[in-house]
Amino acid sequence: MIVIQEIFGVNIHIREVAERLAKEGYVAIAPALFQRTAPNFESLYTPEDIQIGRGHKDQTKASEIISDIQAAIAYLQALPNVKGNAIGSIGFCFGGHVVYLTATLPEIKATASFYGGGIASSTLGSNSSGGEPTITLTKEIKAPIYAFFGEEDKGIPLTDVDQVEAALIEAKISHKIFRYPNAGHGFFCNHRGSYHPESAADAWTHVLELFKENL
Repeated sequence: MIVIQEIFGVNIHIREVAERLAKEGYVAIAPALFQRTAPNFESLYTPEDIQIGRGHKDQTKASEIISDIQAAIAYLQALPNVKGNAIGSIGFCFGGHVVYLTATLPEIKATASFYGGGIASSTLGSNSSGGEPTITLTKEIKAPIYAFFGEEDKGIPLTDVDQVEAALIEAKISHKIFRYPNAGHGFFCNHRGSYHPESAADAWTHVLELFKENL
């Protein structure tokens, strides 16, 4: 299982998600996607942290992220305690966008994307060399994907969610879209003020369902 960070690095929340998956019997890895520009970076959720994290996110490139995830996949598959080659991925915020992109990799057999911003409107990294929005790669997704959004999320318009769903339907990708009416951005993270426990609990049930059925 590959766990993809928010803009806050591989922090306590991401480590806890990896630990929860490990308790379910999965071998989980959380690659540090800011390692090129900010080695060992992690933060909490203050306004200052958000600005710093966004700066690091903007220095990423889709091609480098793909390379990093491929390296993580190869590492997992070489471990003696990993049975089979099926890999799942789960990502949050920035990571929710990342896992939508990496769902195009053939080794990824199930993807859980939480409040991935910009999927419908941008590619990863403001320094990327142009590039079409990630949503244009939907037809290349190889396996089932579940996507989770809060309807109170101020950073992801509901029209973007509708576009993602329409693209998945058009490409005939196995998927489910979950919209939580009382949840905002970051609703799954119990370290954030936007944490919404009821929505988070329901989403986790569906995450485990997805991975149990496909891995």
